[in-house]
Amino acid sequence: MGDLEIRPATADDIPAIVAMLAHDPLGAQRESPDDLSPYLPAFERLAADPNQHLVVAVREGRVVGTLQLTIVPGLSRKGATRSIIEAVRVHADERGSGLGTRFIEWAVDESRRQGCQLVQLTSDVKRTDAHRFYERLGFTASHVGFKMQL
Repeated sequence: MGDLEIRPATADDIPAIVAMLAHDPLGAQRESPDDLSPYLPAFERLAADPNQHLVVAVREGRVVGTLQLTIVPGLSRKGATRSIIEAVRVHADERGSGLGTRFIEWAVDESRRQGCQLVQLTSDVKRTDAHRFYERLGFTASHVGFKMQL
């Protein structure tokens, strides 16, 4: 994996993060890499919340991946704390390099470090390659998810 660094994202990373979020058919419909104004206040909210971990993977000074890890305390499962992995993206020229695996392993390790008993994630039904990837890493498709646009 060379000189890969996984670190907290900074405001300077926002253009690269948004570009990766927009670089697929689903993201292209909902992201705006040409207008970063909605992302800056969102980043500030994330940065101010200790349960939010927006991270980037950096290789040779270039952002090549991103994910968000959210820590959620709860009462169910005997007061278990869980984590949610969201917005996982790997730059197109890094796919197949092992970065995705390393990234998810980082998220699982950080979840353990934060005292979580469960790690969960959702993946759009159209992302069948991603589903195989997550299953290979030990995740199971155990629930049906629902969303409501507001």
